Amino acid sequence: MDDRNPDPDPRTTPGLERGGQVPPGETPPAEGSTPGAGPRETHNPVRGWARTPLLVLAVLVIVFVVYFLAWAVLL
Repeated sequence: MDDRNPDPDPRTTPGLERGGQVPPGETPPAEGSTPGAGPRETHNPVRGWARTPLLVLAVLVIVFVVYFLAWAVLL
């Protein structure tokens, strides 16, 4: 393991002014945008929940409510 500072020395780094500032015109131009930078995505699932998971969830909620209502009535 090296215990030296990994940061470059600002005294010897080209393109830096005194104090570590970058002079105008020295920085590269900004990127236009990055949407095309990644891989092409061909599978785009639909948004929202499908009918089957909602139906299963609704049935579970109904069973849960009926069970506890019956339990409360029998007390």
